[in-house]
Amino acid sequence: MSKRVLTTESGAPVADNQNSATAGVGGPLLIQDQHLIEKLARFNRERIPERVVHARGSGAYGYFEVTDDVTAYTKAAFLSEVGKRTELFLRFSTVADSLGGADAVRDPRGFAVKFYTEEGNYDLVGNNTPVFFIKDPLKFPDFIHSQKRDPFTGKQEPDNVWDFWAHAPEATHQITWLFGDRGIPASYRHMNGYGSHTYLWTNADGEGFFVKYHFKTNQGIRCLSSEQAAEVVGTDANSHQTDLLQAIERGVNPSWTLYVQIMPAAEAADYRFNPFDLTKVWPHADYPLQRVGRLVLDRNPDNVFAEVEQAAFSPNNFVPGIGPSPDKMLQGRLFAYADAHRYRLGVNHTQLPVNAPKATAADNYGRDGFMATRNGSRHDKNYEPNSYAGPSQTDQALSAALAVSGYTGTHATPEHVKDDDFFQAGELYRLMSAEERGRLVANIAGSLAQVSREDVIEKNLAHFHAADPEYGKRVEEAVRALRED
Repeated sequence: MSKRVLTTESGAPVADNQNSATAGVGGPLLIQDQHLIEKLARFNRERIPERVVHARGSGAYGYFEVTDDVTAYTKAAFLSEVGKRTELFLRFSTVADSLGGADAVRDPRGFAVKFYTEEGNYDLVGNNTPVFFIKDPLKFPDFIHSQKRDPFTGKQEPDNVWDFWAHAPEATHQITWLFGDRGIPASYRHMNGYGSHTYLWTNADGEGFFVKYHFKTNQGIRCLSSEQAAEVVGTDANSHQTDLLQAIERGVNPSWTLYVQIMPAAEAADYRFNPFDLTKVWPHADYPLQRVGRLVLDRNPDNVFAEVEQAAFSPNNFVPGIGPSPDKMLQGRLFAYADAHRYRLGVNHTQLPVNAPKATAADNYGRDGFMATRNGSRHDKNYEPNSYAGPSQTDQALSAALAVSGYTGTHATPEHVKDDDFFQAGELYRLMSAEERGRLVANIAGSLAQVSREDVIEKNLAHFHAADPEYGKRVEEAVRALRED
């Protein structure tokens, strides 16, 4: 076997990778040392801007296999027959902390899946919770600013966190999730994933169905208490990455079963909850879970930076048979995610191997820009329509048409029968066991008691009282006891 030769970026062989060129023994360095200059200049540029949110992540490749017939609801080709498998990439992440943060912290987890289908890549970008803190994307930058490091102190501040929540009563449901037992998963393998938003499926007859995705872990739910998490972080800040990497390397391939809730489009207008409100769930008694298939992870990335850090997911990457709903948060993300990737990775980020289609090929009139690699033939035109057999439209709608009406302007979320901000938070609290409620109250009180302003504490306590009288009373008593100490 021939020896591999170290080269420069241009392919020239490197004679000495241990000593820089100097003007004589012990003399100053020479700027003509191309290998040194190139090596240092490239090192200075190795990092790219980290994600504003979901910066800390892990990922793996795998496949999705259809186990149940759902063709009555969607014409999506990758869901067209039982037994069909589609390659995928899944990225897990925390939300608020930076790239250097720890894994085992109290935070929602991103659950983003890229399906490499024969009709193009389909990105399902969700979390490990079925709801979120806000329902309108206009509030998203403010929400994230309140959760990230304070500009002055350089660390996350309870004052900022709880002050925002004091002015966002719709967050009460997600707060109850976050500070409950599932707020710190033991690993990425031992948590569920959710599409969270409402999406629109369309069948071959053009009928529309609103759906919610639920990926149920087949490893079972496992979570950490605050005390256990602190110990894990002190031992291995990369605990979730370590667990996922080692499990797949051992051949213990994690898997999830995908279920969906299906609502005929005509039922949305009169449903008791706003079906497009990201702070609400659809109770399973109203729309039971229906099994779709199985997601399996069986291969680790070869290079975390190239494949996990540069993985770019966008909720607007749909395929025929799947489309968006009027969910305001989803509508905002349709723009924001792709735009974030254009900033972080460049306009040609979709040409990177982890982001490029695998079961088909991209064929469009996008050209040029930084790091362009898709050139086409010398006679290809870069405009449409043209007379030179360039790619053309299909005239086939991706999803069913939705009727809209009304006046333009800023509008509050439309009201449904039970559309207050607290009912479902109270329902979640009442579902918990006595032990779970005790831990939830202790977790909230431990954080809320650190807030310096009494009025902010009072506003948040009012939200818990509105969700459930016992819930509010117990949180209030626990906060008061901690502040008196």
